Amino acid sequence: MPQAPLHCQFPPHFVWGVATSSFQIEGAAHADGKGESVWDRFCKQPGAIADASNGDIACDHYNRLEEDLDLIASLGVNCYRFSVAWPRVQPLGQGNWNPKGLDFYERLVDGLKARGIQAFATLNHWDLPQGLQERGGWNERNTVHRFVDYARHVQARLGDRLDGLTTHNEPWVVAVLGHEQGSFAPGIKSRGIAAQVSHHLLLSHGLALQALRADGARSPLGIVLNLSSCVPATAMPADIAAARMADARGRRWYADPLFKGCYPDEVLAELGADAPIVQPGDMAAIEQPMDYLGVNYYARTVVAASGADWDARQRGLPVTDMGWEIYPQGLADLLCLLHRDYPGLPPVYVTENGGAFKDQAVVNGRVQDDDRIAYLREHIAAVASALQQGVPMAGYMVWSLMDNFEWASGYQKRFGIVHVDYRTLARTPKASADWYRDFLKAWRG
Repeated sequence: MPQAPLHCQFPPHFVWGVATSSFQIEGAAHADGKGESVWDRFCKQPGAIADASNGDIACDHYNRLEEDLDLIASLGVNCYRFSVAWPRVQPLGQGNWNPKGLDFYERLVDGLKARGIQAFATLNHWDLPQGLQERGGWNERNTVHRFVDYARHVQARLGDRLDGLTTHNEPWVVAVLGHEQGSFAPGIKSRGIAAQVSHHLLLSHGLALQALRADGARSPLGIVLNLSSCVPATAMPADIAAARMADARGRRWYADPLFKGCYPDEVLAELGADAPIVQPGDMAAIEQPMDYLGVNYYARTVVAASGADWDARQRGLPVTDMGWEIYPQGLADLLCLLHRDYPGLPPVYVTENGGAFKDQAVVNGRVQDDDRIAYLREHIAAVASALQQGVPMAGYMVWSLMDNFEWASGYQKRFGIVHVDYRTLARTPKASADWYRDFLKAWRG
């Protein structure tokens, strides 16, 4: 029996969106009372950013809000995922609030609602106020409580119009890249600090959900994890064991506390003295029921016991401009694994999925990014496969709306379905934007 066209494999209530984050697109780094973030400070470190750039201007979204809202609406999506810059609304991370910063997000949310687009807000997409970092940042338990205060204030201002409120985006990145490897802000290299940071991030999530609900939350609440399916490089027992351990360090270190109220024993044993300090009641607080889970997926993880990197490019496999293997089946495998391991899994959104490619320059008003179109089509098909296998899929969001500041890569990598000319800041929808719009039009029927 032939399979139905891809757009027919999704229910009418499915959520389709595009995603961004505050530091990557907003710019206006010092405007209207915004405070300094850890990424503002990190960009000043010599060698931290590949092209020595920063987020001072980025895509200038802060000053081009109406234009960008119209751009989002033109894509035919029914959802936009964005993040609130904590230092824009509370410059030091505690104390006084910044009315102009809060007004910006109010205009953003109201503009989305006026265009019939759902608003999914993320409270922490990595840009912690530098003022809190100077007091110890996420390594200090005090930051947990400051985050809860921040979450409550944002909800009080925007919560009645939000369709989803996410606590954290990819806590693994903040902990491991930011505090163990030091390749992301704030640039710390300590396994022990990274482990404590990961615990404080999860704890702040749980306590925030408790507080937001006590305040009468009207929007669904959840968290976003970056996850991948971990597979052994060979069928050798040592590689199989190494892949299981990698899965425990990555996926399970974050998902097990959220859904089972415990950290994986094997990772705690491996950490030893570097294991996080967990106070009584912490794990129960973390294991709060969630209204949804966001999953960011870019590539599978292939693991060898030798510790050698598995280079897809050297093996002749397709990769993105980030060097990440293009493996759509890994997304279906991951979603089904989550469904199997965590009974009662809440609705799942793929909150980020996309590819960086070496796009052509704009030629006659056109960027023909066929590789990105293929990437999106194949990964959307993987979501359809997961849906057919019983995974409670609720939505899919492309990363990203537009080319932007790609963290330590600066402006060298382009993920957007809309091209940004960084000299003029002109936006040009790519062929992938046209494909996504046509796909959604067909889905609507």
